[in-house]
Amino acid sequence: MCKFIGKSLVTILFLLLAVGAAKAENPTAFAELFDNDGKSLGKAHFEQGPNGVLIRLELEGVAESAGFHAIHIHEHGDCTDHEEGFEAAGQHLNPEDKKHGLMHPDGPDAGDFPNIYVHEDGSVRAELFTNYASLDGSVGARMLDESGAAIVIHANPDDHHTQPTGDSGPRIACGTIYATSDIQQE
Repeated sequence: MCKFIGKSLVTILFLLLAVGAAKAENPTAFAELFDNDGKSLGKAHFEQGPNGVLIRLELEGVAESAGFHAIHIHEHGDCTDHEEGFEAAGQHLNPEDKKHGLMHPDGPDAGDFPNIYVHEDGSVRAELFTNYASLDGSVGARMLDESGAAIVIHANPDDHHTQPTGDSGPRIACGTIYATSDIQQE
């Protein structure tokens, strides 16, 4: 009887450790977003799940105009050219060469999201989810490949149809996406 209880406890402990280890293995990433003046606006946190990636935004001072703004994942993890409008981030993450837009019949591309809302004070608190991309490529397009990826906010809302960016206007914020395991967060 004692031997049975001992084996049961060992089995339970093993299962608890396995569940904890599986949860800890979900890839995570973060991006610090900057505006066109190089000022930090806050962070985006990425957590990969079994069907895609959950993104949490906590930003301040995003835009002078309140309202909806487009947000996309771009193909290169380079936001160093803030004075030139973050063009180094490239186009949307789109390895399958799909059309842009959540409402386009031949879309969406892997970088497309619903618009986010910027409040009067410039703050954004939002959660987004995509099943068109993942951090490691296990679901859809891979964000953390050799060229990395960036999260970009635009001046206007995305109409979810117009090519190639939904008539979303200039890029007003950008953050390079880094694997949490690669860089220590503050």
